Amino acid sequence: MQRLALFDLDRTLIDLDAAFLHWAEEFTEQRRLGPDGVAWLASQNRDMHPHREAFFRKIRKHFALPEGIDELWAAYRKRIPHLVRCYPGVREALTELRAAGWRVGIVTNGMADNQLAKLQRTGLADAVDGYAVSGVEGIRKPESRLFHIAAERCGASIAEGGWMVGDNLIADIQGGQATGLRTIWVDRGTWQGHEHRADHVVTDVIPGIAYLRSTQ
Repeated sequence: MQRLALFDLDRTLIDLDAAFLHWAEEFTEQRRLGPDGVAWLASQNRDMHPHREAFFRKIRKHFALPEGIDELWAAYRKRIPHLVRCYPGVREALTELRAAGWRVGIVTNGMADNQLAKLQRTGLADAVDGYAVSGVEGIRKPESRLFHIAAERCGASIAEGGWMVGDNLIADIQGGQATGLRTIWVDRGTWQGHEHRADHVVTDVIPGIAYLRSTQ
């Protein structure tokens, strides 16, 4: 099997949940939404991470905000890339993986402006060999084509095998397996009670990267 490792972005390489809480604190303070504002926003975000359009529809209605849903959603996408950070050790671990002869890529769902800005601001765009963003390509994980695009941009072919690492059992694990990749599931506790067929399970991406290095 070739040394190809594809990674999800949000909640795999970058701490989107911490960035969201920072955004929620700013949003609540700017709009004077009261002492329970952050807690309410966090509770809605934990509800299986709904599509953001639906999320902002709930926010607008709950707080009776004057802005439209599209305006709120666009402002979030503009702000959140400034708040996201990689999980500790991620860039260093990816650099070491590439130095060990691996081709490394990122496969992420999301709006083009939001995801591309995250990749640039975190430095991940320069830390990998290639990436594929659903909002750019017009297809979403778990569709196989997005994995193929990422692999090709890394100078590799899915036909020769590889790995997919991610936190979403459907988009990342099932999608990766259906594409012909072996998988590592980053279990962050949001899929309790769900069965999985991942080849390996970790609770943080760094041990997952260490496991990859041990396989070759």
